Amino acid sequence: MKTIISSALLGGAALTLLSSCNKSTEETDAAMSPNAVLRFSAIPDEDTTAQDARFQPVADYLAKELGIQVEFVASPNYGASVQKFAGGDIQLAWFGGVTGVQARQQVEGAKAIVAGEADLAFKSYFIANTSTGLTRSEEFPIAIKDLKFTYGSQNSTSGCIMPTHFIMESSGQTPQEFFTQEFGFSGSHDKTAELVNAGTFQVGALNFKTYEKGIASGAIDEAKCVVIWETPTYADYNMTAHPILDEQFGEGFIDKLQTALIECDDDAALAALGREKLVAVENSTFDGIASVMEKVDFKK
Repeated sequence: MKTIISSALLGGAALTLLSSCNKSTEETDAAMSPNAVLRFSAIPDEDTTAQDARFQPVADYLAKELGIQVEFVASPNYGASVQKFAGGDIQLAWFGGVTGVQARQQVEGAKAIVAGEADLAFKSYFIANTSTGLTRSEEFPIAIKDLKFTYGSQNSTSGCIMPTHFIMESSGQTPQEFFTQEFGFSGSHDKTAELVNAGTFQVGALNFKTYEKGIASGAIDEAKCVVIWETPTYADYNMTAHPILDEQFGEGFIDKLQTALIECDDDAALAALGREKLVAVENSTFDGIASVMEKVDFKK
């Protein structure tokens, strides 16, 4: 009787093990299902109305290289990009330095996987309408304290947080203490350029790429809007991956994704990101940004 019971238990255990294996296989198959979709987004640092068209080439490239479905999900502002990532609505995002830190702080296991080669030595321009009489200088332009100044988005690395860091470092004051007039937030780099170019704001801060692109396209008139100071360099934009990707597409998928991005030579995809080459990064690459974020507070 004892032997019979043992055999029954063994048979039951075998059935349980077989059932467990089948379940595991089914879960793996489900994870690798052709219906699984990688959804990615990007901070709307420029023209917020054309995100879908701008980033579709990135989706097309990743879909082709990885053999999966990829869908771009537009975000109306910087904060929404972080919220979508934290909520799992998107699993991959082209963030700025600040939004990348914010997203990774909210999602345990999230990884910064690539950045543009130039993003490791990014910089901001302080620009001024020529009516101010300000010209380019190697020294921080303290005179802007009495002028009407605009940032980009409050969560922008190159359009707000790092410019604020350099204002504080150069003046020993917070922006609230430094500026004698109320400063503004345009919402994006191209909008900052537009407002300073038009003289709506006398001075502003934005990323150097947007200014140079504006000059090249004619959107910015150098006779009306000039660079008066450029900041020291810092790490900025990055692609951050959600840890759930390895669950959705199988263990090691994030590594495959990183490799596909590093090896990307698709002109349309790189142009969409405004980069010539992508390189590997890790979360610690942006420790400097995280440190600055702790010091900048516009609520005080």
